[in-house]
Amino acid sequence: MKLSDFWERMDETFGPAYARSVASDATIGQLGGRTIDQALAEGENAKAVWMAVCRAWPERIPARLVR
Repeated sequence: MKLSDFWERMDETFGPAYARSVASDATIGQLGGRTIDQALAEGENAKAVWMAVCRAWPERIPARLVR
């Protein structure tokens, strides 16, 4: 997954402003307790980060984006 695709999915799921807040503030256990921004900055694969987001917020993710 391209990083641009990742951010499009985040924006669609949370809204553009809130997506950035989630990425910088929320820690995700699946990412080793890191934030999305930290995981991406440390080289984590965007697809792996997206799947962690899907598991952390299953009720928010549109079914067509869970892949």
